[in-house]
Amino acid sequence: MTSIESITLEVADPTAAQRFYTAAFGLDTQVGLSASEAPTTGFRGFSLSLTVSQPADVKAIIGTALDAGATPLKPVTKSLWGYGGVVQAPDGTIWKVATSARKDKGPATRQIDSIVLLLGVADVAASRQFYVDRGLTVAKSFGRKYVEFETLSSPVKLALYGRRALAKDVGVPVDGSGSHRLVLGGDAGTFTDPDDFAWQATTVASAA
Repeated sequence: MTSIESITLEVADPTAAQRFYTAAFGLDTQVGLSASEAPTTGFRGFSLSLTVSQPADVKAIIGTALDAGATPLKPVTKSLWGYGGVVQAPDGTIWKVATSARKDKGPATRQIDSIVLLLGVADVAASRQFYVDRGLTVAKSFGRKYVEFETLSSPVKLALYGRRALAKDVGVPVDGSGSHRLVLGGDAGTFTDPDDFAWQATTVASAA
């Protein structure tokens, strides 16, 4: 099964970004950082979601993210699917923190159950087939709206969402251009997908 071994955010200042991600979310090894001044404007076409077990954890993590310098995009609120909020990191990456639970079972632990990378794509069905052709296995699919892949060995799950729908979900205008400032690493090889998201091969061949 094809897997994602790494996800790297390209940022202007990796040291400052690392301080933010450690303070805001408690992330250190799950998301890599590299220096880049690649031009980009507006929505970068993706977001990262942190799934937690209860509303108290959503509020706690969003709170520390704001204290660490994040910009609020959507306030923490209840919805039909659960409870969540959205912030933008100082480096420009959009993060959603959410839970399907509606009530707390205890005090906040700040434990992150999963990290999901959502790629906003022009054609969900076409991108789904592109990734299937490269060895990824579909775990969930809702027609042309949403696709989630099996990435059992990866700390980050991969999903596809329509670009316009994703922008609406995280509370930003859909317009954007330039670099995504995102690089995915895995054993599927080195390629660029239909929406210009870049992948790099990370599997090292064994010596003969």
